[in-house]
Amino acid sequence: MSPRLARSTTAGTLAAAVWAAQQPLDKRIFRCAYDDVELLGKLVTRDRWWPLARMLIHLGNGALFGAAYTIVEPRLPGPGWARGLLAAQIENFGLWPLGRLSDRHHPARGELPRLGGNDRALAQATWRHTIFGLILGVAERRLNRSSPASA
Repeated sequence: MSPRLARSTTAGTLAAAVWAAQQPLDKRIFRCAYDDVELLGKLVTRDRWWPLARMLIHLGNGALFGAAYTIVEPRLPGPGWARGLLAAQIENFGLWPLGRLSDRHHPARGELPRLGGNDRALAQATWRHTIFGLILGVAERRLNRSSPASA
């Protein structure tokens, strides 16, 4: 793995960790129980280990997004924070329609809020992707621009 790619995956992991840490607060603010991290964890297991699975999958997704961001970032307009925000919102609105599939086919669908037609959940997802994108964009730029190998 190249050093730049490793730093970008670190930025994605950091952004995903902040997303997960603030989720309990945004669930109260938006008055919606939608929880991306729970949705992921209960996709693979519903036993007592699902909280660990959810964090590992969520952080792994952040790292993968950071790696993909390394490829598209040079093609996006604006400063680092805006590039991260744009990339995250493209992903958010591109994947949001899949929520209807989750409503029908997720193994824990009876335990999760419905996503299809749920404006509060969409607002939460948009907020979460905003946080993720801003942190990713700023952290990736700082980590990769401060490295002598990337200069």
